[in-house]
Amino acid sequence: MENGNGESSLADVFTQEKRSEIMARVRSRDTGPEMIVRHHLHAKGLRYSLRRNDLPGRPDIVFPSRRIAMFVHGCFWHQHPGCRAATLPKTRTDFWRGKLEANVLRDSQVQDELRAAGWLPLVAWECELTPERLDELATLILGAGRE
Repeated sequence: MENGNGESSLADVFTQEKRSEIMARVRSRDTGPEMIVRHHLHAKGLRYSLRRNDLPGRPDIVFPSRRIAMFVHGCFWHQHPGCRAATLPKTRTDFWRGKLEANVLRDSQVQDELRAAGWLPLVAWECELTPERLDELATLILGAGRE
């Protein structure tokens, strides 16, 4: 059912308290996608630091000697362009639109700050964590130290 704005007016299947509890359990570190990337890169012989507080945006994975800062982004939370997981929820659309747009803006600003400081920011998107794509990332990182 539409609410006149082309948006669904169906209520969430959970109570507000239950939804809040579910969302509070969403982790921001050591997520499944992040662990996949870390294990793959480590298996390729790459060594890294985690969440450097002294860098803009606290990158998930950092290769200090290569000056590479990597973020492992969830497609929904960071609105991966063209990804089917980057859809706007049907309820509380104004809230979600503002929150997700702020995430995208912050991501862009952080990447600009890293570039200005001489770092190469990389993003590994959750939906692209295939063995082939992970191999491409590893090759890119390995090649970055030889310039």
